[in-house]
Order: sequence, then structure tokens, then C-alpha cells
Amino acid sequence: MDGSLSSPLNPAGSTDDSGTVVLALPKGRILGEVGPLLARAGIHPAPDYADEDSRRLRFETDDPALDVVRVRPFDVATFVAHGAAQIGVCGADVLMEFDYPEIYAPLDLGIGRCRVSVAEPAGTAGADDPARWSRVTVATKYPNIARRHFAARGVQAECVHLNGAMELAPSLGLSRLIVDLVQTGSTLAANGLVETETIAHVTSRLIVNRTALKTRPERIGAWIARLRTALASP
Repeated sequence: MDGSLSSPLNPAGSTDDSGTVVLALPKGRILGEVGPLLARAGIHPAPDYADEDSRRLRFETDDPALDVVRVRPFDVATFVAHGAAQIGVCGADVLMEFDYPEIYAPLDLGIGRCRVSVAEPAGTAGADDPARWSRVTVATKYPNIARRHFAARGVQAECVHLNGAMELAPSLGLSRLIVDLVQTGSTLAANGLVETETIAHVTSRLIVNRTALKTRPERIGAWIARLRTALASP
């Protein structure tokens, strides 16, 4: 990858206008899991950063050169890819779906463990041989992952793109299958679905804007090193 990557949102791809490094964190479950790791790395955001009811989205830390922003999980990669944030915490599922060349993922943080899986109604699971399919309708927020997965088997996936409530799609006739993120499988079971195949196991990764790393290697590299050390500590 050459060093000329830039973004229309931030041509330098390295910092915001204030010169502060911005760390993008995902809302939801991962925000709670990443807190202890940040603390071990010496990153202490304002206390309300983990309050999902707070209307603030950007938070100072005890380091004046680092701010934290809290965004939707799928948006973390977009903020980092375009240089609006220089580092972030992002699920591997998002990286698989969007495959941003501007993003470097140096650390597996080992949190947010789940999987991207195929599921279908319990009443029809195993009733047909998928090897005989030529096409299948799939409800998912991961159309690229789903298409690649089924294409590798010679099956054309017609994807219905949903951002939530995937579990309803088969019973309402939107799709035959779903491809979704699964943690315990309890939501699938509650909606009459069974997990039939795991596409990928997922954890959260530290991601970095490549241009920021090239233009400010000492500062960005120092944050990577602190988080690597925190991962190694009990």
C-alpha cells in the first residue's frame, strides 16, 4: 500500500483540526468490554463516555492529546478509514464486510467474541441439500460476506439488506435464510431459527488509519504499543 492515501473528509488522514488523536469506540456491548483494557493502557475518558443515555458523542481523556468518540459499531471503520478518527476498536465482521484498504488492524483485542453465522427456520433445517441450490434469498446486514460465502459454493445469494430484526425475515417470507452476528443463539431460538453454519469467528480489533500511522508514526505507534502491553498484562 503506497503512502498517498487520503480522504475527502480529511486530506491529511492523520488528525482533526485541533491536532488531537481521536479514538473511535463502538456503542453497545463492546464499549463495556473495552473499558478495562483502556484503563490498563492508561486511557481514562470522561466518566460519561460509557453512559449510553448521554447525548455527548465526543469525550476528552486525561491525556490532552487524545479524545474518544462513541459511534455505531459499523461506523467505527468508516471514521477511521476516512481519517476522522485515527484509531478505533472494530469487530472483525465489519472489516470483513467493508474491506477498507485504508485500515490497518495490528491487534486482536480478544473481546466481543461472537460469530457470523447462517441460520434458518428449525422446521426446514436439513430438509434440503444446499449443494443442489443455484440461488438462495438471504436477509442480512452483511451482504458482501453472504455473497462471498455462497459464491464459493456456486450459489447466487440474493440479499435482502436489513439493519435489524433479521430473525423475522424467514417467517414473513422475505428470505429463506439469514446471515447474522450470533453470540449465544438465544435470539435465534426465540424466533424459531437454528444456526446451521458458522462463516467466521469474530473478535474486536484495534484499527488504525494507515496514513495517520505513516505521517505520525511515533504518536500513533505509542498508542498501539500501550494497548499491546495492556493486552499482555493480567
